[in-house]
Amino acid sequence: MDAYRGFVMTLMAAEILQFDHLHEAFPDSSFWAFLAHHQSHVAWAGCSLHDLIQPSFSFLVGVALPYSIASRVKQGQSFPVQLWHAFRRSLILILLGIFLRSTHSEQTRFTFEDTLTQIGLGYPFLFLIGSAPKPRTAWIALGVVLIGYWLAFIMYPASVAGFDYSTVGVATDWPEHYTGLMAHFNKNSNLAWAFDTWFLNLFPRENPFLFNGGGYATLSFIPTLGTMLLGLQAGRWLRSGMTQREILKYFLIAGATGLISGVLLHVTGICPIVKRIWTPAWVLFSGGWCFWLLAFFYGVIDVAGRRGWAFPLVVVGMNSIAIYCLVHLIDKFIITSLYTHLGHGPFLVFGTAYEQLLLGFVTLAIFYLILWWMYRRNLFIRI
Repeated sequence: MDAYRGFVMTLMAAEILQFDHLHEAFPDSSFWAFLAHHQSHVAWAGCSLHDLIQPSFSFLVGVALPYSIASRVKQGQSFPVQLWHAFRRSLILILLGIFLRSTHSEQTRFTFEDTLTQIGLGYPFLFLIGSAPKPRTAWIALGVVLIGYWLAFIMYPASVAGFDYSTVGVATDWPEHYTGLMAHFNKNSNLAWAFDTWFLNLFPRENPFLFNGGGYATLSFIPTLGTMLLGLQAGRWLRSGMTQREILKYFLIAGATGLISGVLLHVTGICPIVKRIWTPAWVLFSGGWCFWLLAFFYGVIDVAGRRGWAFPLVVVGMNSIAIYCLVHLIDKFIITSLYTHLGHGPFLVFGTAYEQLLLGFVTLAIFYLILWWMYRRNLFIRI
């Protein structure tokens, strides 16, 4: 789990390498085009490697929950004490997410679509479901979340012909517009967008909220709970007492089932695979990838016993909140300091096209040294 978590957090931090600049500098290079694509989010439907960061992080929250509950029960904590801890953790995640988004703003940015706030909003429900005595409760809850969320979107009226998409930040000729059932999931003209035009305007804002430029929405925390519930089941399998090969088989089957189900929902026009509003098809599709990624790390590290290569990832994964905060708080400070003390020269040895890449590698190395220092001294940020 720590290696997998470290992998996705490294992908997140690696945004600082800015492969898109190299793609612009070398537009005919398929290599930089490939890396740039997988270091950015797709415009709407579909998936890149970068799109799997948030679902993986959410999925792993679910994987860790059975271990957390078992540890607290072993310590003799009562259910009310555990429930209080879940609510406290939820509040801290929400406030931390808002704080990190607001650090470079003149006013607090009350939005709730980022990774931390989405997990925070859903975590109390995850804890209650995970604490239920019957394991099937989680499967029932997953079905209710996926089907209920899909029905809620379908019941909200789709945009009518002639709707002026430019008023919600979407080009009229945008190629991602859908018809039929999938029209209910169009960008900034769906249930989640309508909810935010009411909910987000309840908070102090410099200007009224009209739309999110990327189409992201607060209500995505509901299907994100579905992603965490998939992780919860993975965590239960890990603690089930089954053999390692049986667990690995379950992961591979669950992954294939999720991927096939998500694709079928998309190609049949029932529900698109869209991360930005976390559609039910996206929960299944991305959940399938999460199961397969967990299967890879579990198979190589736990089953095959090949652990040494993963140590750098474990260092990052064991302090995921720390790296999340470092990336959002001091990345610009580090870059400015490097330029102040070293100038641009050392980062221009391969030409101007590679300046941001070299600068990014040095910044990532500094991040890692901070985390390694914390790891060696058993300093971990726990929420």
